[in-house]
Amino acid sequence: MSLYGSAVKRPIMTTLCFVAVVILGLFSLKTLPIDLYPDVETNTLMVMTSYQGASAQDIEQNVTRPLENVLNSVNDLKHITSKSREGISVITLEFEYGKDIDVLTNDVRDKLDLVSSALPDDAENPTIFKFSSDMIPIVMLSVRASESMPGLYKILDEAVANPLARINGVGSVSISGAPKREIHIYADPTRMEAYNISIEQIAQVVAAENRNIPGGSFDIGSDTYSMRVQGEFSSSDQMADIVVGSHEGRNVYLRDVARIDDSLEERAQQTYNDGEKGAMVIIQKQSGANSVEISNKVLQMLPSLQKRLPSDVKLGIIVDTSDNIRNTIASLVETVLYALLFVVIVVFFFLGRWRATLIITITIPISLIASFIYLAITGNSLNIVSLSALSISIGMVVDDAIVVLENVTTHIERGSDPKQAAVHGTNEVAISVIASTLTLIAVFFPLTLVTGMTGVLFRQLGWMVTIMMIISTTCALSLTPMLCSLLLRRDTKHGKIYRIFFTPINRGLDAFDRGYGRLLTWVVSHKLITGIACMATFFGSLVLLGRVGTEFFPTADDGRLSVSLELPIGTRVEISQELTARLVEEWREKYPEIKVINYTTGSADSDNTFASLRDNGPHIISMNIRLSDPGDRERSITEIAAGMRRDLRQYPQFKKAQVQVGGGAGMGGQATIDYEIYGYDFEATDSMAARLKTVLEGIPGTADVFISRSDYQPEYQVDFDREKLAIYGLNLQTAATYLRNRINGTIASRFREDGEEYDIMVMYDPAHRQSIDDIENILIYNAAGKGVRLRDVGTVVERSTPPTIERKDRERIVTVKTTVQDVPMSQIVEASQKEIDRMDIPQGISISLSGSYEDQQDSFSDLLMLAILIVILVYIVMAAQFESYTYPAIIMTSLLFAFSGVFIILWLTGHTLNVMSMIGAIMLIGIVVKNGIVLIDYITLNRERGMSIRRAVILGGESRLRPVVMTTLTTILGMVPMAVGTGQGAEMWRPMGTAVIGGLTFSTVLTLLFVPMLYCVFAHNGIRNTRKKLRKAFLINKNDRK
Repeated sequence: MSLYGSAVKRPIMTTLCFVAVVILGLFSLKTLPIDLYPDVETNTLMVMTSYQGASAQDIEQNVTRPLENVLNSVNDLKHITSKSREGISVITLEFEYGKDIDVLTNDVRDKLDLVSSALPDDAENPTIFKFSSDMIPIVMLSVRASESMPGLYKILDEAVANPLARINGVGSVSISGAPKREIHIYADPTRMEAYNISIEQIAQVVAAENRNIPGGSFDIGSDTYSMRVQGEFSSSDQMADIVVGSHEGRNVYLRDVARIDDSLEERAQQTYNDGEKGAMVIIQKQSGANSVEISNKVLQMLPSLQKRLPSDVKLGIIVDTSDNIRNTIASLVETVLYALLFVVIVVFFFLGRWRATLIITITIPISLIASFIYLAITGNSLNIVSLSALSISIGMVVDDAIVVLENVTTHIERGSDPKQAAVHGTNEVAISVIASTLTLIAVFFPLTLVTGMTGVLFRQLGWMVTIMMIISTTCALSLTPMLCSLLLRRDTKHGKIYRIFFTPINRGLDAFDRGYGRLLTWVVSHKLITGIACMATFFGSLVLLGRVGTEFFPTADDGRLSVSLELPIGTRVEISQELTARLVEEWREKYPEIKVINYTTGSADSDNTFASLRDNGPHIISMNIRLSDPGDRERSITEIAAGMRRDLRQYPQFKKAQVQVGGGAGMGGQATIDYEIYGYDFEATDSMAARLKTVLEGIPGTADVFISRSDYQPEYQVDFDREKLAIYGLNLQTAATYLRNRINGTIASRFREDGEEYDIMVMYDPAHRQSIDDIENILIYNAAGKGVRLRDVGTVVERSTPPTIERKDRERIVTVKTTVQDVPMSQIVEASQKEIDRMDIPQGISISLSGSYEDQQDSFSDLLMLAILIVILVYIVMAAQFESYTYPAIIMTSLLFAFSGVFIILWLTGHTLNVMSMIGAIMLIGIVVKNGIVLIDYITLNRERGMSIRRAVILGGESRLRPVVMTTLTTILGMVPMAVGTGQGAEMWRPMGTAVIGGLTFSTVLTLLFVPMLYCVFAHNGIRNTRKKLRKAFLINKNDRK
């Protein structure tokens, strides 16, 4: 027995099966974590190696290049990029998407083990960081303090970071901008020379004295006791009394040659919140944890944390991504509800009966709720992709039920018993319903196979829509006929209200049917004119394609801005802070939309991973700005960003200034184009970068054009004379180490207090390392203890070096970056490419494009291949259904008009052709073809009943008009809330909704005319060919008889 036959026969079993699905779905929904995007499988690893005090060129030569050479052999590597800057090497490994990152991490670790012995002795071991969406902070807290500033790091670590780290789901809590306690032993070089004591000697003695040493165990009587020497300092003052040497028969104490300064680390990063000095607390989540839940727990803990802090320490919120998640999710839920309402109205308008409307509408919640089971089983979250899948599907899940119900209703109106009508009516359309669902699955299932960033984003969309289509078809072939058999009546008596409202509607719909019938009669009689008119429309729309710009993703307004400012190299941190404070005050007055403004300046500690990943230094300022919600302000985020860029032009002190929309993280920010200039010679590539920057600044739509390589950094270098070093029994490494220990300092030991450890640094007193004479007077001791001044074995020379050396795929590069503002990205690319073609590029230098443009090209290429695959799959499904090569080709002509509609609507609305609008166009392949299948299937059925071609086409068109228009309207109105949405995150989905509405509207109108006309042409040709074959066969037989 068929599925629909069993369902009609056993209504209780059918009902309970779907009730069970709904209960499971609602239970799954309750357990789902909420996030902004699907859990993105990382394809990037970062290797960080610290080598304090080394210049960028030293880092490149001694750390980066050896590491690159060995890491280049890692499997599945796509790009290897590196940044070598003072004190640190950062290498980024980008792999092909879809590869097991854990296996690759182990491979990278094995390679690093091979090369670690070749790195400089003072370089720290390379550290591997794995990138994922979890690395984006979910909450950033601001901390303001005054009197408590010296001990702020310890206060925050104990009273804030530790309690927050215990929250279930929190991955890491890091503190930025609060300098750590550090104990400095500031040595006086004159006194040291007098007592013949060196920095190394002091460090060695401090390390030896600051120790607890176990002495074993011994027996006294019947008891066993442990012996221990407790030598660790309990107070920093105790260090002053340790003996560091002897002179003329008397002890030399540390206080005789140095002073102890128990304070904060030198040159620490400083953070300011709304103009007040303080710090930042950055909270990141564990993989798969519920972002909104963690954020709620953090916000709930803040009042209790505040009570534990000193009165001058105040906590606040800089960034709370859960706000964005909640607002975006709420906006999409509203979109889903509006779509549901519009669909119900359309169904009720066309059917005019509440029972029929209920039968159709009940399919929607069942299909949508069932998809939550998939999310729970696969460990996915409820996010903007899964919710948009619900919004997209609302208009489509009712299509099959509409076709089934409309046909069952026709049988009942002809006098059939409701139960018989339910079975026979469903049986007639079952094949076309399954085929049309298979065409949609052929569209959405391949989305699960797409690679790259597009695949990561839309894999979940493909799975969810596929599952909802399967559930909705199952509903249409079981639940719908069962409900029809129970709820629909053969003779329905209509009340007064129905006659008042629906009699005019029914007359209008009947007149619409007749009018379409007359138009179809004319079209069938004037095939050539119809064909020419339709094809002229299609080719005319192609002209608009050149006028529609392209970009990667639309810019979304999440209320966050990230500002990066750079002053000339060497600017003191006090000047950076003073200038930024002035700018912050100006912006506070000019932009009342700003809720929080936080900025950080100074050199980051190598232990602070979050800060080290970004460019930092006393001349660099990093800002985080939080605006009020988009609905609470008149100006958009891009308008405010453009205003800030204009303001920054009034500050010539800033050598570089960049305003990033969206906090500079994730999708939805303003697009950037990177022009990568490859070449080894600094002078040649700098010259080319400067020329390209000038060209880009002259192109309309570019903003924040800057060169990634900063101005050359002035530095003093010591040129040692190797021959003189050898005479004094020294080598270059020994001499360089002595120099480094006196200027940068050496960690002698660690001071422990209350479970915390603090570095004990030994170095020259700041007063004795402020001039070239101070450097030249440094004493270097050989193995025999004899000292020689630095000026006797070397020369101090002032030179300039690049502060950061960038490399990509083991070649030096410099990048010219520009932000795209108010114009399509394609417009800037075309204009800049013309200028680049005119430029005289020296030999050994090449220019390539990357950034958002490279991502766009990769995604467009993937989506184009996907579209071709989908068209082939859809054709195969239809050819199998109709057992014909011709009918699918006729139906697929409607795709031409769908794409025409997309081009026209994008041009009219000013949207660009981006990943979202392309996904909308790809979705149309399945949606549009469904209308053609329903139309051709019924025309074929009429032919089988013995009707002529002309009559079969006209009657088929008239009878299928309402289901086609109804399913089209449900899909279009289901997309309207998405296309016109104004909530947070709506900018992302607007182009998709617009593309579907335009393509479906345009194609439906032309499909209802062009497809029947084309069917007539092919059918008449088929008959003529058949007649020719029969005549030929008849003549052959006749000749054979003769």
